[in-house]
Amino acid sequence: MDYETLRIIWWVLIGVLLIGFAITDGFDLGVGALLRIIGHTDSERRVMINTIGPHWDGNQVWFITAGGALFAAYPLIYAASFSGFYFALLITLAALWMRPVGFDYRSKIDSQRWRNNWDWAIFASGIVPSLIFGVALGNLFLGVPLNYDVMLRPSYDGGLFGLLRPFALLAGLVSVSMLLMHGAVWLQMKTDGFIYRRSVNTAVILGIATTVMFGVAGIWVGQLDGYHLSSVMDHNGPSNPLNKTVELVEGGWLSNYHEYPLMVLAPILGLVSPLLVAFLSVKGRAGWAFTASSLAISGIILTTGFSLFPFLMPSSTQLNASLTVWDATSSETTLMIMFGVACVFVPLILLYTAWGYWVMRGRVTEKDIAADSHQLY
Repeated sequence: MDYETLRIIWWVLIGVLLIGFAITDGFDLGVGALLRIIGHTDSERRVMINTIGPHWDGNQVWFITAGGALFAAYPLIYAASFSGFYFALLITLAALWMRPVGFDYRSKIDSQRWRNNWDWAIFASGIVPSLIFGVALGNLFLGVPLNYDVMLRPSYDGGLFGLLRPFALLAGLVSVSMLLMHGAVWLQMKTDGFIYRRSVNTAVILGIATTVMFGVAGIWVGQLDGYHLSSVMDHNGPSNPLNKTVELVEGGWLSNYHEYPLMVLAPILGLVSPLLVAFLSVKGRAGWAFTASSLAISGIILTTGFSLFPFLMPSSTQLNASLTVWDATSSETTLMIMFGVACVFVPLILLYTAWGYWVMRGRVTEKDIAADSHQLY
């Protein structure tokens, strides 16, 4: 395979890892954020926590793997994003820490106030990362203040509050609604009784909200100035982010859909699938609703990737320094070695993950909680 092909392959694989993280750890985040909304009693909240208890730590590995793959395959993206979004990432990590700590400590003291406080911590561990992930992706459409000097030394001129722009906040709300919908569908498959019925109602509301907000975001994107490569790039050339010319074009983020019409399937999935979630939830088809929710997540993330391509991190202050698929990668040898490793280990990870879900299949009920009152959660 040539360098260009490897670059495309790793663009696809990074997307697959992000979708895998959003689908698996997404319902963990959603359940955590819904803990105080759907769970009205301590027993109900324990049921909800136990539905994700066997899986949350394994699901989070997708996030770590995506970060590691980004570091190895796209080191310039890794350096720019982890430096530029430093405080946002610190807040995200602090929120994610609250999940295992909350799980482990909420039952250490037999006190309702103690458990309530840790339940709020678990709620924050779900809602905060969901919002920040969406805000980060939304900022890519607006461009970030990334610069390179003649020695290719990067600098980032923005701050945490500079990320809180209206379109980015809308993208954050889409992310929150999408992942909470996914969590509500998971609870439909894993619980019964009051929790199940509240989960159905929640999934219906969030499914409609996700479609509406994603549609509004799509219309908004069509009004934004998109980034366009106005110079010819060598797709097999060395990674030099300054070796190109970039210009802003009105409605430029929609140009890929004219050039590659099949890409339009992604936004269609993102619009239709949440409505299917609502419909299937009402019909009591929890398994199919979870499939539709997974398709909704895939469609929304793919829409982001397809719209931005070939840009990965556009710069708002130095257009020509925008990072793309063609000028932000590691060497051809590195990408080839990583591809070989991925071909071996990704199928293995998928197999043991599927086995884990199969072993832990079935519903968690309040009777299970009462029969095992000494358990950790």
